[in-house]
Amino acid sequence: MSPTLLVHFFGILSIIIIVGSSSVGYGIDKKRVIGLGLGAIQGPDYDDTPNPEFLNPSWMASIPDDQPLSEVTMPGTHNTMAVYGGVYAECQTWSLASQLQAGVRFLDIRVRHVNGNLTIHHGVSYQRAHFGHVLEGVSDFLREYPTETVLMRLKEEFSETGNIYGAVVDYIHRYAHWDLLWHSRLVPTMAEARGKLIVLQEFSGPDLGMRYGSLDIADDWKVPTLLNVEEKWQSVYNHLEAAPTGNKAQIFLTYSSGAGVLAYPRVIAQRINAQLYDYLRAKTDLNQRLGIICMDFPAAPIIQMIIDFQLREVRKRSQAFNPVPRKASLKHVISSLRERRIKH
Repeated sequence: MSPTLLVHFFGILSIIIIVGSSSVGYGIDKKRVIGLGLGAIQGPDYDDTPNPEFLNPSWMASIPDDQPLSEVTMPGTHNTMAVYGGVYAECQTWSLASQLQAGVRFLDIRVRHVNGNLTIHHGVSYQRAHFGHVLEGVSDFLREYPTETVLMRLKEEFSETGNIYGAVVDYIHRYAHWDLLWHSRLVPTMAEARGKLIVLQEFSGPDLGMRYGSLDIADDWKVPTLLNVEEKWQSVYNHLEAAPTGNKAQIFLTYSSGAGVLAYPRVIAQRINAQLYDYLRAKTDLNQRLGIICMDFPAAPIIQMIIDFQLREVRKRSQAFNPVPRKASLKHVISSLRERRIKH
């Protein structure tokens, strides 16, 4: 059997497995929308349809300015631009704009470097885009939503020049602007990060932003077969459990994504996203930092769950410092001043 036929065979086989098991085995009430081709599913944890179910483009506006970015729990996508190339290469179905509008704040960008050109790749699969398209998309988004920030892992892929710094700088000047970037290795506060692209630099050269290796990262992406899914979930679980008590000055990054010859991204995401959904649902009433949770094919509800988790923590913190509701706060201050004046 040819390699192409093998891909199609395992693709069909895995879709059958997915559809047959997607509604059982994880204790989740899954209302799934099937459409737009065989295997297209929109559920609470997994979505491989073209558009998010709903959007949340400005959720960071509620985070206090003095909160360090390392204490923010946020959704991210693995291989953000990997929407082409077949079942072994595709990790997302939403466009970059749709991901940002849905609430994703961590991007995983891979560039191939040839003669100063930076094209977007996932392995051998060209993603019909270049780095300038990414910069324009992020710049446009932050211009429209200046309360937000975007973190971007940037690395070389499918080329081995080891020298992409000059090309990256050239693209920034051509397709964005220098002041768009956060120019420091230090973790910013939300006030410092708003409206900024924070490059998590995974290549040599002078600092463009933070270093990717400075994060506390769990990325056990090798999942050879479906028999290894539980091992993958255990890695995700362990890192998420460590995040709340870990170094609060360090950003935690947990990848729920994985792939293997007989277990490509869609199949892994179907199973891991479901367990992640259960895990987060059980923890939404707790006040703790989980860091960045980076997914393949996330659905709007699980993105919203991650966002809400953070906002609940922020509300508790805000209420601890100021138990008076915001709308009443000014009236309360004026009343207190009058009382003090009368007493004196």
